[in-house]
Amino acid sequence: VPDSQYGTYVWPCAVVLAQYLWAHRGSLPGKRVLEVGAGVSLPGVLAAKCGAEVMLSDSEELPRCLQSCRRSCLLNGLSHVSVLGLTWGRVSPELLSLPPVDIILGSDIFFDPKDFEDILTTVYFLLEKNPRAQFWTTYQVRSADWSIEALLYKWKLRSIPIPLHSFGADKEHLASSSLPGRHTIEMMIISLAQADST
Repeated sequence: VPDSQYGTYVWPCAVVLAQYLWAHRGSLPGKRVLEVGAGVSLPGVLAAKCGAEVMLSDSEELPRCLQSCRRSCLLNGLSHVSVLGLTWGRVSPELLSLPPVDIILGSDIFFDPKDFEDILTTVYFLLEKNPRAQFWTTYQVRSADWSIEALLYKWKLRSIPIPLHSFGADKEHLASSSLPGRHTIEMMIISLAQADST
């Protein structure tokens, strides 16, 4: 069965997050990076190309997404990048046995509000294990009542908004393509609220 276009489409949020990684490529060599909800995994692949030690993950219940991660690694000559199944909100053996991480990447994972709590449960678990780590995420604001502020507060997480113009991602055309809905894309860095005091 040929893969659907859905499986190979790179969402605008992924391009914006990749642009941020590219702008900070000098700090990536040797960093341990985990991309969550990776799919086509453009940000993770770019991080690996820039010298980071990368692990890609997507839901263990979505074998086609995991296959997509593996195919991206294959096409980019990244046989050393590991791909693992991690499901939001589930404390699995894979999650428990993850090696330390410095940066967690997630592009457009805040898609369906019913998943937000599970996503932040997983992110909180990872940040608790790695208190100095940061979660770099891009997302598309799809409705006026879209907000994770209350959930961030509940999970003792803080967010710093990153203006797109600060890393050249506010252009109409990014990576040689016109990004639909680009003006509704935002980026933030999430960390433990008390990370400064550790």
